[in-house]
Amino acid sequence: MAKNLLIVESPAKAKTIEGYLGKDFLVKSSYGHIRDLIKTDDAIDVSHNFEQRYEVPSDKKAVVNELKRLAKDAEMVWLASDEDREGEAISWHLFETLGLKEDQTKRIVFHEITKTAILKAIESPRKIDYNLVYAQQARRVLDRLVGFELSPVLWKKVKPSLSAGRVQSVAVRLIVDREREVNKFTATAAFKVVALFYTDKLKEIFRAELPERFEKAPEAENFLKDCINAVYTVRSLETRPTKRSPSAPFTTSTLQQEASRKLGFSVARTMQVAQKLYESGKITYMRTDSVNLSDTALNAAAAEIKSAYGEKYHQLRKYKTKSAGAQEAHEAIRPTYFEQHTTSGDSSEQRLYDLIWKRSIASQMSEANFEKTTAKISISSRSEEFVANGEVMKFDGFLKVYMESTDDEDTEINLDEDNDNSILPPLAKGQTLNLREMNATERYSRPPARYTEASLVKKLEELGIGRPSTYAPTISTIQNRGYVVKEDREGKQRLFQSISLKDGQINATKKTENTGAEKNKLFPTDIGAVVNDFLVEHFNGIVDFNFTAKVEKEFDEIAQGLKNWTEMLRTFYNPFHLEVETTLQNANRASGERELGHDPDSGKKISVRIGRYGPFVQIGESGEHEEDEKPRYASLRSGQMIESISLQEALDLFKLPFQLEAYQEKELSVGIGRFGPYIKWGDSFISLPKGEDPLAINLDRAVELINEKNIADAPIAHFQQLPVTKGKGRFGPFIKWNNLYINVPVRYNFDTIGQAEIDELISKKIEKEANRFIQEWPTEKIAIENGRWGPFIRFQKEMLKLGKNPETKDKYTAEDLSQLSLDTVKKLITDQVPDAFTVKPKKTAKKAPAKKNPVKRLVKR
Repeated sequence: MAKNLLIVESPAKAKTIEGYLGKDFLVKSSYGHIRDLIKTDDAIDVSHNFEQRYEVPSDKKAVVNELKRLAKDAEMVWLASDEDREGEAISWHLFETLGLKEDQTKRIVFHEITKTAILKAIESPRKIDYNLVYAQQARRVLDRLVGFELSPVLWKKVKPSLSAGRVQSVAVRLIVDREREVNKFTATAAFKVVALFYTDKLKEIFRAELPERFEKAPEAENFLKDCINAVYTVRSLETRPTKRSPSAPFTTSTLQQEASRKLGFSVARTMQVAQKLYESGKITYMRTDSVNLSDTALNAAAAEIKSAYGEKYHQLRKYKTKSAGAQEAHEAIRPTYFEQHTTSGDSSEQRLYDLIWKRSIASQMSEANFEKTTAKISISSRSEEFVANGEVMKFDGFLKVYMESTDDEDTEINLDEDNDNSILPPLAKGQTLNLREMNATERYSRPPARYTEASLVKKLEELGIGRPSTYAPTISTIQNRGYVVKEDREGKQRLFQSISLKDGQINATKKTENTGAEKNKLFPTDIGAVVNDFLVEHFNGIVDFNFTAKVEKEFDEIAQGLKNWTEMLRTFYNPFHLEVETTLQNANRASGERELGHDPDSGKKISVRIGRYGPFVQIGESGEHEEDEKPRYASLRSGQMIESISLQEALDLFKLPFQLEAYQEKELSVGIGRFGPYIKWGDSFISLPKGEDPLAINLDRAVELINEKNIADAPIAHFQQLPVTKGKGRFGPFIKWNNLYINVPVRYNFDTIGQAEIDELISKKIEKEANRFIQEWPTEKIAIENGRWGPFIRFQKEMLKLGKNPETKDKYTAEDLSQLSLDTVKKLITDQVPDAFTVKPKKTAKKAPAKKNPVKRLVKR
């Protein structure tokens, strides 16, 4: 048995480190956190200094038991989790859970996985830094309190099954606010004038632009007319040297932004790939807000630059982090070995490593030198002047390695594109120029840009909200909760005017352009907007940017030993808890309801709001009596929002469903439902391809989609003599058997899945379903079920908590739950939903019979 047990977070890291240490060390992984707060309401005792109750999850018990056994036999235990607050907390949890002793435990940290760094860390161990632990605890406790207290408010006042988080709610607010800015924006047009000139001698063409813009077409046309016989002269010529400096090495935030822009990676994917690179010893620690490079790194970079590019390309730089909470002892993200220009691994790892290497090496390279020329060109018939800019690179410096953009290989000069960095021909003051062509093009102002994942990270960082470890999970969470979607949206065609002057002739034409197209942008959903508005109205502090940034600073102060973490929590929690209770008692239910107008046929009110299954439009209002005509409903389509849908768009939704001619003696119709537009053929539902307009579906197209569906739904196998089919749904690929839908995990090849794999998947699903119910009362729509986080009560479509057994004052055991009476379960339900079993009186008053809705005729479309 080895004398020393060294515990790291990941198995990949353990494997790398084990090769650097001798036989006296055994390296094991904790596989991340080994315990967490219990899932129930009593995880935190707010009346006793926010004392926490932790538990080891079932999937970590085997790991903990093995580590306990190994720690007991070892002379010294080395805790080598990551160097951030989360890593410090993991070390503390290991210390507590494994029952370690102070004199037999050492804490080490390193920011790169190299033999030198590991051995240096072994030579300089320390104790657990409890200030860092307290900072992480404060964040974890605060976020749990906010989530556990806010979520039930949202269930009762907005919609069941919603949840809220501190940083996530602020991120949603940013996206909602930006969407509203975009929707309120009114584009204004102005005419931009660009000319192409050339010299008599060289015939070289260059571009110049008029700084002024014309608001109206007649003004622009008059300008071009005045230019027909004008003389163009170089009035002034200014040449000056300019320089460009490289950017600092990557922090977590800037890496996420640049990987999104250059590689198209999501924030989550960037962190996953960076984690692999770090654990295999190829880059330094990837969660950092420091731009600092160690002396070792600076020397290594200098040596590599001089060797690969020459002495003149090296320039020593020491960057300082602007963020007040940044820890300069940490390093920026950089390659472990600068002499390794590339790396092995999959393409994602190779591309991200290449980006990190180039950015890091460029940060220590010389400035790029340019000569910039600005020419001002006078017009004999007008007072305005054209301006032409040109740039010539004199020394590439850092741009030899890290180009901000690729060179444009197209040598044709385009009148509509800015090209300030083009090369001007030799010009002289007073020189007369020839006009080749002049264009006045109508250009519209643009609304503020919607957020991408990268620009959202940048904004959060600017506001001081969140820290390196929180950006990726925050952005993933708001999408997983359905508050935000990341998607592409098609633009709309827009007319614009173009007036040209060529060969002494004026020509005006109308052209079209695509406007409003978006790619990989973040859009708020209706439920995200409604939840945001509710939180802004009733919990403004939680979603206030300054407040959230202040909390982050307080976490930093706790980490530095300047603030007591329980006092900080108490200052926050007491007024917050009071706010929760007040809102539960006094706040009205939020649905985001908006009145659009009236139906031109019936005169009834048309409104739109959030319902149990999402946003919908309603024509008419619910009457007081059973005989009253019921309202008509239609779900909003993808891309439509409560805030922006127009009356006409709402009316179009009621054109669905419509009937088509029968096909193979089965009724055929087109409609829209909870999961989007569909074709209904007999009892079968066929979803329309994304982006296809249901109102444009005709009989031929419907038959084509039906045939495609029939081919896709043909049985691929049989299980217990019943057919098995497969498909792809909103949660990924699945197989269907006997009305059971079974998700197919990524470890299976869905395209070539065979009988043995199908048998395995279905057998596991049957076993899981058999163990799902502890007790069930189908007629009452009540059940006690086993869930992912433990047993719960299912009442109709709601999931309710079980709480504690009043007799034992502890959690219900499996035996307790199997013996609970229906009356006891009902009492547990009414404790959470007071009116769950209240019988609503029937409305008996009579009213004149309502008009029948007109029957929709069959159409062949």
